[in-house]
Amino acid sequence: EKAIAPLPDPPEALKPRPPVVTIMGHVDHGKTTLLDAIRHTNVAEKEIGGITQKIGAYQVEIPKKGTITFIDTPGHEAFTAMRARGAQVTDIVILVVAADDGVMPQTVEAINHARAASVPIIVAINKVDKKEANPERVKRQLAEHGLIPEEWGGDTIFVEVSALKKQGIEDLLEMILLQAEMMELQANPSKPGRGVVIETRLDRGKGPVGTVIVKEGRLREGDYFVAGLTYGRIRAMEDDRGRKLKEALPSTPVEVIGFEDLPQAGDDFVVVKDEETAKAIAELRQKRLTRLKGKGTPVISLEELFQKIQEGETKELRIVLKADTFGSLQAIKGALEKLSSEEVKVKVIHDGVGGISESDVNLAYASKAIIIGFNAQPIGKAKETIAEKGVEVRTYKIIYELLEDIQKALKGMLEPKRQEITLGRAEVKAVFNIPKVGPVAGCYVIEGKVTRSGLARIWRGKDLLYEGKIGSLKRFKEDVREVQQGYECGLSVEGFKDWKEGDIIEVYTFEEVPVG
Repeated sequence: EKAIAPLPDPPEALKPRPPVVTIMGHVDHGKTTLLDAIRHTNVAEKEIGGITQKIGAYQVEIPKKGTITFIDTPGHEAFTAMRARGAQVTDIVILVVAADDGVMPQTVEAINHARAASVPIIVAINKVDKKEANPERVKRQLAEHGLIPEEWGGDTIFVEVSALKKQGIEDLLEMILLQAEMMELQANPSKPGRGVVIETRLDRGKGPVGTVIVKEGRLREGDYFVAGLTYGRIRAMEDDRGRKLKEALPSTPVEVIGFEDLPQAGDDFVVVKDEETAKAIAELRQKRLTRLKGKGTPVISLEELFQKIQEGETKELRIVLKADTFGSLQAIKGALEKLSSEEVKVKVIHDGVGGISESDVNLAYASKAIIIGFNAQPIGKAKETIAEKGVEVRTYKIIYELLEDIQKALKGMLEPKRQEITLGRAEVKAVFNIPKVGPVAGCYVIEGKVTRSGLARIWRGKDLLYEGKIGSLKRFKEDVREVQQGYECGLSVEGFKDWKEGDIIEVYTFEEVPVG
């Protein structure tokens, strides 16, 4: 993995790159029609398959002004599902709101998903050609959600369009380029390419195919690559118009042919020096995944989040809140946010009326949040996604119990302040295989002491291999509580077996420091 870690770029190597845009909004507000109007085609009216090249993204060139890349899958669900896999390719979100309908539940959901990802929003008020159109009402409604138009002293760009009549499209494209200019989007086009897989399919003739958006560097025909758990060599690349490409620069969407196996949307795509490296990294990732699955899914739980806050890793408890009525939703949201203190902010990153959806679960997972349901249960595929992602969902029927639970946990978390104390260090001198126990490290304590109740970090040179609890500690086959500097001992660490002579074990613990 070290071989593919991104390296910092010298400032002179950075060049401007086109923005990558995702379109979001409520169902039937014209997201697909707008994408089509931008592309100057009528895809929405045709059957799926009537499109010449649908690779998942396309580029629009504005003569003498610039280029914009559009992700072809509108909606916040796909956007957040990608974020849940650790991939963020979107630079700007276009929020489509119908001028006759105004702000709807999915509009608010889209705003919250974009905000959770810290992506700027441009508002496209669509269907302004309709008699019932009321753009001013839309502006007022969105201002209530913190999207204040520039003409009202805010910093959100609003553009009035009619996707159907193709009005205002050029203005929208210009505003996207203006926003991109302010963001100073840059990448180094001269190094080996890195990107994100945004769509995959199995083609009868070509085999596994993946659409990649290049994030930095350039992809070249013939390059070896790793993508998630698979690898391959770029045999061919095509753009959204079906043209063959020899190379692809930052922000370019390309369909790549040459995967050994089908990757997943959201996988990283990294060019490596040779096939051997590509294969080795893919195999290492597969082994790691198998090991993690063996340990069970990592759960984003209240306890885990509180521990992270205790250890200073985060200062925020993020919550996705769902309730059965608007009244109870507002009451609970207000009460939860009042539980914030100087040390910890309780932040409701998304709230809504109705059941807990798959989209809610993906948002919670991507944002490291927990889900609270008040008279609201998981619906549709949400149950499977909860089990797969390991997100904590707490459901309540009494508001008092809900608030008491969070309050208790916050209090329990804020009382002790913890600091790490290094206890000692030991060097592995030999490795023994003990029946029913597995590999055990024969060690010499070189500093301080090793304790049975301690936590261990295992170092090989400068590389941190593993962190975990000490499983057993022995001297001459006898279990002991601690071993002092200058003595030998045998120890095991829970979940770790890959010992080598010369490994250094750093033993530490956490100590509670009284508040104030």
